[in-house]
Amino acid sequence: MATTADITAMRRAITLAARGLGATSPNPVVGCVVLDAAGAPAGEGFHRRAGGPHAEIHALRAAGEKARGGTAYVTLEPCDHTGRTGPCSRALLDAGIRRVVYAVADPDPRATGGADTLRAAGVQVERGLLADEAEEGNTAWLTSVRLGRPHVRWKYAATLDGRVAAADATSRWITSAESRADVHRLRAESDAVVIGSGTARADDPQLGVRGVEGAVQPLRVVVDTGATAVRPGARILDPTAPTLIAVAQDAETAHLPQDAVLRLPRAATGPGLDIPALLAALHTRGVRSVLLEGGPVLAGSFVAAGCVDTVVGYLAPVLLGAGPAALADAGITTIAQALRLAVTETVRIGPDLRVTAVPARKGN
Repeated sequence: MATTADITAMRRAITLAARGLGATSPNPVVGCVVLDAAGAPAGEGFHRRAGGPHAEIHALRAAGEKARGGTAYVTLEPCDHTGRTGPCSRALLDAGIRRVVYAVADPDPRATGGADTLRAAGVQVERGLLADEAEEGNTAWLTSVRLGRPHVRWKYAATLDGRVAAADATSRWITSAESRADVHRLRAESDAVVIGSGTARADDPQLGVRGVEGAVQPLRVVVDTGATAVRPGARILDPTAPTLIAVAQDAETAHLPQDAVLRLPRAATGPGLDIPALLAALHTRGVRSVLLEGGPVLAGSFVAAGCVDTVVGYLAPVLLGAGPAALADAGITTIAQALRLAVTETVRIGPDLRVTAVPARKGN
């Protein structure tokens, strides 16, 4: 049975892991805490960037000889393979760790097996402590391994009656400065930010991260089926971050930088591009998390394709009564087909309310 010390150490490891969000892809975020043989803190660390030392290595280096006979708390099962770095299972053994507690089993067949290696060497290994919390913090990477595509978080800002713009198409600013700053945090945690042609035409957004120290700029993606929305001089083509413009295979793109063009098949039904094909193409480029900032039409396409994993709605205490709704046609024609969500968090952001929800499991 987990002790208070176990829970405290693992919760600290989960907090540490979150520091790597947006910087570790295509690797997971991982945190590690080492206690010495007497149960006192000895070292801690987190995975900071792909290709760099894993969380366990940072924590063991910080602990030094104090690690011998101690316990390591890791948010993800220690890896058992050699890639750009060596296996963490071997590093834990070499450091003389007596006990390893990890939260989530590694679903990647290339890396799993660390727990078995440690047990075979006589280390006491325990699994599952604060697993739900650790899963939530690593949901993007886990989704990518389990589904073979990036995790998609759809973000929108709307009035309390669900409008994302007024009837005359004006939309700046529905939500507060505090909410807009919070969106930059979401961008900083994401590998890619995706918008559609409507947003590109209406706002000419730059989509860079501002106000987040040390942020890695995400890949900027515009879904522009006919290659008509992004024109030379568009802010999204500036050098702040790399950009992809997803277009239909037959689109004319002579006016666009050719290294930014991504040709994809059209959707089998309805307008636009094939959303699973877009996500597969991003996945092959190392994208494990997508922030969908597009308008109602693009959001509807993602929902219809079953490719929205988390919804983050910023609701302002404002009423419009007319104007476009947050979600356009998503292929839902009757209440029985409604995509039911489970709310996981509600937070006040300035005068606004941020609601986070995930698709409800069937039967709930």
